[in-house]
Amino acid sequence: MSLLTYNSLIRLVKDGVLENSHTNHVNAASIDLHLGSSLLVEKDNANGIGYVDLSKKEAPLMQRAWPDFGGNWWLEPGEFALAETKEVFHLPDNIACEFKLKSSLARAGLNHVLAGWADPGFHNATLTLELINCLNHNALGLRPGMKIGQMVFWEGEQVPSEESYAVKGRYNGQRGATESKGAV
Repeated sequence: MSLLTYNSLIRLVKDGVLENSHTNHVNAASIDLHLGSSLLVEKDNANGIGYVDLSKKEAPLMQRAWPDFGGNWWLEPGEFALAETKEVFHLPDNIACEFKLKSSLARAGLNHVLAGWADPGFHNATLTLELINCLNHNALGLRPGMKIGQMVFWEGEQVPSEESYAVKGRYNGQRGATESKGAV
């Protein structure tokens, strides 16, 4: 598997592999991603702590968050959210990619919970990001359209069509921040 760099990334954008992206979003070895317009936050459980049995494919309760009048979502200290990218992926069966949070956002206390891998064949879908505010005393403002991270792309052998994420994937075609479909 080889890392794709600037010229190859420009071709991916021009070929529409990353919809809603532009060549000016291309870096030396990554492509910038932006927050979309959908954010889900963990819903308070009126009875105290809720229990989610992952072995039964249960998922935590989530609710849609709406930007304030200034256009920000405020992620409170310790709060977990699911966000979508503005970019829509159309990966061929020989390209995979992984998400990396912008370092300036990480230095401000935002964390991405490391499930940002897209297999070959991930198609017609936005990427759902798992974000958490690691701070104890400050809320973090997130705004639709802001730069949130970069995707690093890898090219490998062609995956057999019956093994592609296009056939086996559970989140293909998703638009918007998408809740867990439960543990496998």
